[in-house]
Amino acid sequence: MTTERIVRIFAAAFAIALAGCGGAKAPAAPPVPAALASAPVELREVELTRSAEAVVEAVRQSTVSSQIAGRIVDLRFDVGDRVKKGDVIARIDERAATQALAASEAQVRSAEASLANARAQYERSKQLFAQKFISQAALDKAEADYKSAESQMRAMLAGAGQAATERSFATIVAPYSGVVSARYVQLGEMATPGKPIMTGFDPSTLRVTATVASSDIAAIQSGGKVRVEIPALARWIEARGVTIVPSADPRTHSTEVRIDLPEDVQGVVPGIFARAHFVVGRAPRLMVPRQAVLHRSELVAVYVVGADARPQLRQVRLGSVSDERGIEVLAGVQPGERVALDPVKAGMAAAPAAIASAPS
Repeated sequence: MTTERIVRIFAAAFAIALAGCGGAKAPAAPPVPAALASAPVELREVELTRSAEAVVEAVRQSTVSSQIAGRIVDLRFDVGDRVKKGDVIARIDERAATQALAASEAQVRSAEASLANARAQYERSKQLFAQKFISQAALDKAEADYKSAESQMRAMLAGAGQAATERSFATIVAPYSGVVSARYVQLGEMATPGKPIMTGFDPSTLRVTATVASSDIAAIQSGGKVRVEIPALARWIEARGVTIVPSADPRTHSTEVRIDLPEDVQGVVPGIFARAHFVVGRAPRLMVPRQAVLHRSELVAVYVVGADARPQLRQVRLGSVSDERGIEVLAGVQPGERVALDPVKAGMAAAPAAIASAPS
């Protein structure tokens, strides 16, 4: 069975499925279909690329954890919420830390009093020594007591500062503006040092990480231009910058390439699949619109719109070159022919003629 006959049989079956199974007889003379949106097959110059699978990641992504133990008494954000730098994310019960700070401050006041007394005693001892009323040993002891009180005062101040710092840990704030991507605790749970509270990322600083063969690095560096395809969103994005990691994996002989995306790219989030297209040159290629290509199992085809406005299913062979406008076709169509942009509507329009010509 020839390829042409396979395509004709498939077109008939596809048209019959679209026409339904009501049992109505096909008209003897199929009506002329309404005009379909179409575009020409173009021979145009396109960018030649080396493509690599990639993933989107955040340049700045952090997991904020507790630094003290205590019960969580306040949670102000949840997954998907936007936060600003310095916003309070969560609060931990700070009563124990407040009492520890109060004790440290009391010790500071006691050390201040002891220092003042030791300073006064030292000054009196110096005057008495000048008048020969006390010995050198007594003066040395007064001086040692004064320096000891100074050291004790500094230690108490440091302890009070440490207690104040620990109390500040009860209030967890956002280190930078971003979006909350995960929350690990609930209100009332016990927090312990190191326990994760929330994870967030900065959506204005995203990048795509791809792994390419080390043999392609020279061509990528010479081209300089990179475009990122997000298949899930059907979007193409111009890269803002490219960083080639100056090392290679000795097992796979591949190198990591980091591609910076423009700021505030809407709809793109960390973890989404992407493709990086590294431009390495330009050449003329025969291109058809992406939306015109019909994929059915192993069949790849387009509906060619003839001069009588009737669409005809035609098998094509695709190439490896593509961009946001179209995809390369190696065989099946000629430059200047028009293809239907909506294969489903084209199949419905071709249904009467396909049913009439279908083998009995």
